[in-house]
Amino acid sequence: MRSNRPGFGPLVFFAVAFALSVYFTFAAVQGDYGLFQRVEIEAERNTLDLNLAGLQAEIDEMENLTKRLSDDYLDLDLLDQQAREVLGLLRADEIVIR
Repeated sequence: MRSNRPGFGPLVFFAVAFALSVYFTFAAVQGDYGLFQRVEIEAERNTLDLNLAGLQAEIDEMENLTKRLSDDYLDLDLLDQQAREVLGLLRADEIVIR
Protein backbone atom coordinates (compact mmCIF):
# COMPACT_ATOMS: atom_id res chain seq x y z
CA MET A 1 0.00 0.00 0.00
CA ARG A 2 1.04 3.42 -0.84
CA SER A 3 0.54 6.37 1.53
CA ASN A 4 -0.76 9.73 0.42
CA ARG A 5 2.23 11.62 1.84
CA PRO A 6 4.22 13.69 -0.62
CA GLY A 7 7.60 12.31 -1.51
CA PHE A 8 11.00 13.65 -0.55
CA GLY A 9 11.60 15.09 -4.08
CA PRO A 10 9.18 18.05 -3.93
CA LEU A 11 10.55 19.04 -0.52
CA VAL A 12 14.10 19.12 -1.90
CA PHE A 13 12.93 21.05 -4.96
CA PHE A 14 11.23 23.75 -2.86
CA ALA A 15 14.20 23.94 -0.47
CA VAL A 16 16.62 24.47 -3.35
CA ALA A 17 14.28 27.01 -4.97
CA PHE A 18 13.96 28.88 -1.67
CA ALA A 19 17.74 28.86 -1.14
CA LEU A 20 18.35 30.21 -4.65
CA SER A 21 15.74 32.93 -4.24
CA VAL A 22 17.30 34.00 -0.92
CA TYR A 23 20.76 34.04 -2.51
CA PHE A 24 19.69 36.10 -5.52
CA THR A 25 17.68 38.49 -3.35
CA PHE A 26 20.70 39.02 -1.11
CA ALA A 27 22.95 39.55 -4.14
CA ALA A 28 20.48 42.05 -5.62
CA VAL A 29 20.45 44.09 -2.43
CA GLN A 30 23.98 43.77 -1.02
CA GLY A 31 26.12 42.46 -3.86
CA ASP A 32 28.73 44.32 -5.89
CA TYR A 33 26.01 45.59 -8.23
CA GLY A 34 23.23 45.68 -5.61
CA LEU A 35 20.96 48.45 -4.45
CA PHE A 36 23.14 49.53 -1.53
CA GLN A 37 26.18 49.78 -3.79
CA ARG A 38 24.17 51.84 -6.27
CA VAL A 39 23.08 54.29 -3.55
CA GLU A 40 26.69 54.57 -2.41
CA ILE A 41 27.87 55.25 -5.95
CA GLU A 42 25.17 57.90 -6.45
CA ALA A 43 26.22 59.66 -3.23
CA GLU A 44 29.86 59.60 -4.32
CA ARG A 45 28.86 60.92 -7.75
CA ASN A 46 26.98 63.84 -6.18
CA THR A 47 30.02 64.67 -4.03
CA LEU A 48 32.31 64.52 -7.05
CA ASP A 49 29.90 66.73 -9.04
CA LEU A 50 30.08 69.34 -6.28
CA ASN A 51 33.88 69.13 -6.25
CA LEU A 52 33.91 69.48 -10.02
CA ALA A 53 31.71 72.58 -9.87
CA GLY A 54 34.02 74.13 -7.28
CA LEU A 55 37.11 73.36 -9.33
CA GLN A 56 35.45 74.72 -12.48
CA ALA A 57 34.70 77.98 -10.64
CA GLU A 58 38.36 78.21 -9.59
CA ILE A 59 39.48 77.56 -13.18
CA ASP A 60 37.11 80.24 -14.47
CA GLU A 61 38.46 82.73 -11.92
CA MET A 62 42.07 81.92 -12.85
CA GLU A 63 41.29 82.25 -16.55
CA ASN A 64 39.68 85.62 -15.87
CA LEU A 65 42.71 86.84 -13.90
CA THR A 66 45.07 85.51 -16.57
CA LYS A 67 43.12 87.28 -19.30
CA ARG A 68 43.09 90.52 -17.30
CA LEU A 69 46.89 90.41 -16.99
CA SER A 70 47.57 89.38 -20.60
CA ASP A 71 49.18 91.55 -23.27
CA ASP A 72 45.90 92.00 -25.14
CA TYR A 73 43.92 93.22 -22.13
CA LEU A 74 45.78 94.75 -19.18
CA ASP A 75 43.83 95.65 -16.05
CA LEU A 76 45.99 98.23 -14.28
CA ASP A 77 44.11 97.92 -10.98
CA LEU A 78 44.68 94.17 -10.92
CA LEU A 79 48.32 94.67 -11.88
CA ASP A 80 48.72 97.15 -9.01
CA GLN A 81 47.04 94.73 -6.58
CA GLN A 82 49.25 91.82 -7.67
CA ALA A 83 52.41 93.93 -7.43
CA ARG A 84 51.46 94.92 -3.88
CA GLU A 85 50.60 91.37 -2.77
CA VAL A 86 53.27 89.33 -4.49
CA LEU A 87 56.19 91.71 -4.63
CA GLY A 88 55.37 93.83 -1.58
CA LEU A 89 55.62 97.07 -3.57
CA LEU A 90 54.34 100.41 -2.32
CA ARG A 91 53.77 103.78 -3.89
CA ALA A 92 56.05 106.65 -2.86
CA ASP A 93 53.28 108.46 -0.98
CA GLU A 94 52.21 105.48 1.18
CA ILE A 95 53.23 104.75 4.76
CA VAL A 96 53.44 101.17 6.09
CA ILE A 97 52.21 100.54 9.62
CA ARG A 98 52.99 97.15 11.16
